[in-house]
Amino acid sequence: MQAVLFDIDGVIYQGDRIIPGARKTIDWFKERKIPHLFVTNTSSIPRSALAVKLARAGIDISEDRILTPAVTAKHWVKQHVNGPVALFVTDSTQSEFQELELLDSQAESGAAALVIGDLGNLWTFEKLNQAFRLLMAEPHPALLALGMTRYWHTQNGLQLDVAPFVVALEHASGANAIVVGKPAKEFFDSALEILGSPANQSVMIGDDIRGDVKGALVAGLKAILVRTGKFRQNDLTQGIEPTAVIESIAALPDWWMEQ
Repeated sequence: MQAVLFDIDGVIYQGDRIIPGARKTIDWFKERKIPHLFVTNTSSIPRSALAVKLARAGIDISEDRILTPAVTAKHWVKQHVNGPVALFVTDSTQSEFQELELLDSQAESGAAALVIGDLGNLWTFEKLNQAFRLLMAEPHPALLALGMTRYWHTQNGLQLDVAPFVVALEHASGANAIVVGKPAKEFFDSALEILGSPANQSVMIGDDIRGDVKGALVAGLKAILVRTGKFRQNDLTQGIEPTAVIESIAALPDWWMEQ
């Protein structure tokens, strides 16, 4: 193994609680100068806020060591879109897109692309219907999904993430979403390019059997599932075979040394 990709929510912390042993594990990789990157499908807050939250947990990293779907979406738009972009993301996440030409937040036509992120309880029928109308306008805009995470574990229990809303828009409009976060292979490829590590010598550690584990395996990486965060015992009966299953991120150094 040459490099590791760390999921954040559910692996390093859960809500406002750091997973026991997470800081010690990150320090272990830093001390050995093992290339690592933090990869997350979180689209409700920008990288700057993630870096601050990690710093409060005693894990000091710069924003450029965090790869989010918003970052890959912005690069994709710059390369493929000529026209205004409609953002369906939180106000704080909009800061990641300020370089782009943005459509008025109330418009129902004129978008060259839609970017759909995790709006949580800010989703309303009116907001979802606005996105639908934008997608149905001619010419049809591109639909970008900031990941396809189905749900995540909050302090108040399980909560829907971005995928259910993207699927609803696909079903209603006939559009096919371009996924710019996990489990898309392109997202993992971007992470490996940053690290300069080949897929077959890199490992992903996450709590999502589909987004983290299956996505990484399809991209050619090894994939470790932790029994923290959104992990459920029936994840192990889904026909997806992780490279390893460990109790938490605290056990990762031992697994690494065994390899």
